[in-house]
Amino acid sequence: MATEEGSPKSPEAKLGLEVEDLWDIQEPQLSPTEKLNACFESIPVSEFPQASSSQVIEIRSDASLGEAVKLLSQNKILSAPVVDVDAPEDASWIDRYIGIVEFAGIVVWILHQSEKKEGMDAADAFAKALQDSAGPAVAAAAASGMSSPKYISSQPGSPKTDGNFFESLTSSDFYKNTKVKDISGTFRWAPFLALQPSNSFLTMLLLLSKYRMKSIPVVDLGDRKIDNIITQSAVFHMLEECADLQWFRSWGSKKLYELGLPSMRPNHIIMVDEDEPVLQAFKNMQEKGVGGVPVVASGGNKAIGNISIRDIQYLLIAPEIYKEYRSITAKNFLTAVKNYLAENKKESPLVSGMVTCKKDDTLKDVIMKLDSMKIHRIYVVDGEGNLEGLITLRDIISKIVHEPRGYFGDFFDGILPIPQNSRV
Repeated sequence: MATEEGSPKSPEAKLGLEVEDLWDIQEPQLSPTEKLNACFESIPVSEFPQASSSQVIEIRSDASLGEAVKLLSQNKILSAPVVDVDAPEDASWIDRYIGIVEFAGIVVWILHQSEKKEGMDAADAFAKALQDSAGPAVAAAAASGMSSPKYISSQPGSPKTDGNFFESLTSSDFYKNTKVKDISGTFRWAPFLALQPSNSFLTMLLLLSKYRMKSIPVVDLGDRKIDNIITQSAVFHMLEECADLQWFRSWGSKKLYELGLPSMRPNHIIMVDEDEPVLQAFKNMQEKGVGGVPVVASGGNKAIGNISIRDIQYLLIAPEIYKEYRSITAKNFLTAVKNYLAENKKESPLVSGMVTCKKDDTLKDVIMKLDSMKIHRIYVVDGEGNLEGLITLRDIISKIVHEPRGYFGDFFDGILPIPQNSRV
């Protein structure tokens, strides 16, 4: 798999062979995890394969929300760094970038506008925000029939909208004229945490797993710009290309339950009932820091679908597909998006429903499935389709490497936590 006529067939496979060479010279008394730690610590992130040009894109700070959503959707990415158009040409990278904009941040910001006035229904409050910025005609269109008591969630404060809500929103001046810089709040001394090319693979893997980063920019300090972006999908592909090599075989051939996976049990999985508003699903993802949630049948633990952060784009790029629904529930959202993708002949893991595995599948099987589907999470189910757990890239990385004591030293110095009142 890793070689073809004696030569690596991909940059990822070449990296795997480099790890293989390093593996062979490690001290024999080291454990497999200690050996792999040493191997990955010896390889700089500058050797990680370059992301495609469509992934290493930047969004201007003066771009509108609509322009940002279109750019993210067209390039099939979840987020992108925002460049300050007012920064001087010789600005350092810290001054050149003001943050990262993502689908989730845009929608959560919109929700925040709709919740500003305490005691007001989300739809009414959002209509008020529209009226303040776009005039009463747009506000009246947005407010028309937005609330549907049939699908009001039992959770206090859950957002609820009818099928016209996002169509009215995306045609409003409020949406078209709001700039990306208006919703980008910096919460660290730098706009985001970045790696330098000299940092190691081990640092990168630990940031993606233990420190829960979704993607990691690599900044060239000389050029003062982002040189590469390492995504979870790229790491999954690297592991898939290495699955038959010696250093990975001892993990890849084991069944999930032999590795202690899934580590997340059913009662800890963030899920959404099929009759809950879909906005509640996205709000849960943002607040809990998860990349997706299973949709379960009412009153049970049987998963009927999955909604991920990337699916949030369908609220903004195809709002017309919900107009027949009195309320955009999780179930209605799944149905509408499946129909939209089928009609437009677009492929998506969402079309085929849940991506699942069993406890007696091997780690290699799971990695190959995740890589082929280009997704970051897989649900473990029993023979009846009931949820038994969840496995993500973080879980897999945590089984093959660990953070040595004091490893990061002062790496995080000056990086502040997100303020409690931050909504983006």
